Amino acid sequence: MVRPMIYQHADTAFEAFLIDACARLDTPSRNVAYTATDGVFRAFRARLEIQRALDFANVLPTTLRAIFVQDWIAEPPRDWGTRDDWTRDAQTLRQHHNFAPDTVVSDIAWSLRRHLDQKAFDTLLKTFPPEAREFWDSPA
Repeated sequence: MVRPMIYQHADTAFEAFLIDACARLDTPSRNVAYTATDGVFRAFRARLEIQRALDFANVLPTTLRAIFVQDWIAEPPRDWGTRDDWTRDAQTLRQHHNFAPDTVVSDIAWSLRRHLDQKAFDTLLKTFPPEAREFWDSPA
């Protein structure tokens, strides 16, 4: 059996995502973009039940899917809170090396939407609480 294309081109797809994330975050550093992405993913998954988190991971491109589930410790979901709460959570990851701006959640949402099947993503989010849909809204 042939390896699926999503695995054959995982590095290229992830690099393209990082380029967009760097542009949106206004940073030349892929390390900053990576940490911002990881922080946003952790802030989101902390508010989901395990099955919903796994369903979400399944619509992500390969490398982003791996980042979403890495170092995961299953805990009861947190309250959704506000965008400020999500931002603060994302910014606390590796806080001494985290240069994520206050727009980090919407910046990563914008970048992510450019690199996945938006129809599948939106269809899935319609089954989630309204706060989850709000989390992934981003200005154009």
